[in-house]
Amino acid sequence: VEESRLVLVEWRAVDVVHDSDPALRPFVPSSLRPFPPRRGAAEDAGLAGVGVDDVGLEIADECAEFKALCEEILLKEQSSDFTTVVVRPATVCGYSPRLRLDLTVNILTNHAVNNRRITVFGGGQKRPNIHIEDVTDLYVRSLEYADDSIAGEIFNAGYENHTVAALAEMVRRTVGEEQVTIETTPTNDHRSYHISSEKIKRRLGFEPRHTVEGASADLTRAFRAGAIPNPMDDPRYYNIKTMLGTRL
Repeated sequence: VEESRLVLVEWRAVDVVHDSDPALRPFVPSSLRPFPPRRGAAEDAGLAGVGVDDVGLEIADECAEFKALCEEILLKEQSSDFTTVVVRPATVCGYSPRLRLDLTVNILTNHAVNNRRITVFGGGQKRPNIHIEDVTDLYVRSLEYADDSIAGEIFNAGYENHTVAALAEMVRRTVGEEQVTIETTPTNDHRSYHISSEKIKRRLGFEPRHTVEGASADLTRAFRAGAIPNPMDDPRYYNIKTMLGTRL
């Protein structure tokens, strides 16, 4: 759509330069408006502790707190010629060319295929997930939604909420139960996240079409085909390693 542009903004802890002044504050008016886009879509990849869309937030940590602040900044830019929408996807899983192996399902599948062993820390913590294909489909569809259906709105986008233990079992079945063992060990990290995606289904008709098992299967095929070289050590698959390596 020629006059319609989607601007995706992803912010993480590195965006925060001060506890009350996220770096997004000057970015929105100075960098987004000159396009000018009809839609500014905020891709919030990890607002931990999200409950029911814009009904309220359970802020789980400082990273989530700063992301929530960034949402406020973006939504204030809503106007008749600048449509803002916040999309909060669950943790993305599945194969993509720019792959991350530091996300729950991807981590479990990597270890299942390449180590034949999955270590689960705790296991009772919940993690919402969404397939990469569903996320990209949603972003494309965001170009097509009517302005009045998304203007100033906040939407969670997830597939299902599963415990880490349940995700590990899904991955083991996908990779091959006879090949993979699961070891469970105690943990002090009991953070548990879950989201409701009823609003985006009700308002926009969006429902994920892909499953966690499908994401794990895609990754398994890619590993076995040699499409993911050096998956345990290459820093390009791990955001923290990449940031440390570039001294961000």
